[in-house]
Amino acid sequence: MKQFLPFFFLLFSLLSASIYGADNVVLITFDGLRWQEVFSGIDENLATHQDYSPQSDRLMQRFWNGSANGRAEALLPFIHQTVFAQGSYAGDRRDNSCAAVSNDWYFSYPGYSEILTGVVNPSIDSNSKVPNTEATFLELLESNSLYSERTAAFASWDVFPFIFNVERSAVHVNAFSTEANPADNHEIFLNKLQNDIPPPWSTVRNDAFTHQYALSYLRREKPKVLFISYGETDDFAHDGKYDEYIFAANRTDRFIKEIWSTLQSIDQYRDNTVLFITVDHGRGEEPLQSWMHHSSLQATTRANSGLAQYTEGVVGSEATWFAVMGPGVARNGQIQTDAGCITSNRIAATLMEFLGEDYRDYNPAMGAKLIKEVEQLQKDLASGKANSFTGPIYDQKGNVIVAAGETADDGLLAGMSVYVKGVEGDIPQ
Repeated sequence: MKQFLPFFFLLFSLLSASIYGADNVVLITFDGLRWQEVFSGIDENLATHQDYSPQSDRLMQRFWNGSANGRAEALLPFIHQTVFAQGSYAGDRRDNSCAAVSNDWYFSYPGYSEILTGVVNPSIDSNSKVPNTEATFLELLESNSLYSERTAAFASWDVFPFIFNVERSAVHVNAFSTEANPADNHEIFLNKLQNDIPPPWSTVRNDAFTHQYALSYLRREKPKVLFISYGETDDFAHDGKYDEYIFAANRTDRFIKEIWSTLQSIDQYRDNTVLFITVDHGRGEEPLQSWMHHSSLQATTRANSGLAQYTEGVVGSEATWFAVMGPGVARNGQIQTDAGCITSNRIAATLMEFLGEDYRDYNPAMGAKLIKEVEQLQKDLASGKANSFTGPIYDQKGNVIVAAGETADDGLLAGMSVYVKGVEGDIPQ
């Protein structure tokens, strides 16, 4: 018999220390892809807007669906049908699931540094090409013989060599530029092709090149820790091209599917790799034109002064999302977060934990791994401070069956015959 179990059981199985054990981690980022599109698909107001979507007919034909879930799956089929289905995710703010940056700026360099280092450094307050004083978790792992020369990063944006501080780090970084030391004819060809096909932007290359360089390296060198950052979504958004932003998001979903298929075709990675997907920042929603931008109020008065008309900052820019699957990740679906948010500074520590490494041995200043709340909840349950059946608890139709702050009594539990909104699991027979 199948039942739907409350969130507490979800969290226990999501990040229980006893089930960690992947030998490889792949971290992939979209740049600035809003949670709204991830969970609801294309925005009709933007998709039919003459200025933002000259290809509106094509956009609507490919991605429009009467339901939000249908639109979301049409846009990101691999993420929804595979990653969401086989793992856990957060960030749908319509449904009590919150993910966010913890830096004060809500743009790319601070966002990526937070994700990769687990540290929010207040001095990282612009997108300037300044070497990062913080070490990414890839660089930290390079000090361990298990990972030495087994880490790699590929990115479209030309600031990533500074985020990784290539002058100091031993991490292999290919970002924006062609491969300096092509290893084979394929990479020689990619170098020529990238030089022959200029991108629309001066600081971001076409994601197809980032993808192909990453695939080539993955197949040949087989790194244990791989980072890939796709950038086109953010740049098309800044250009006010919603149609191209959507096409880029869909293309990136296809790229990620190819990465995963490649991983599953190689013995080292098959059923032995955690895939983690996230984003460096959110974007605006209201007023409509704010979808092009992202910036905190603090940033609009400094690094992004061109957005000073947004007197509260670009509202929603802090909102992120993530999805994860692989060994040690249960098929829990959406994580509900109640009043709090899961912050990006905890990703690095969590990925190290999946590898069986304690982040505190490398940099105790990192944001705590996601298991922190699990460990505390276990203690609270054991002491009686917390109860697994404290509301709000909903049935599968969304009706409240236990109100917020109340606890289900024995009579309710004994006679419960409804499916509870949450995660599907097996009741022991």
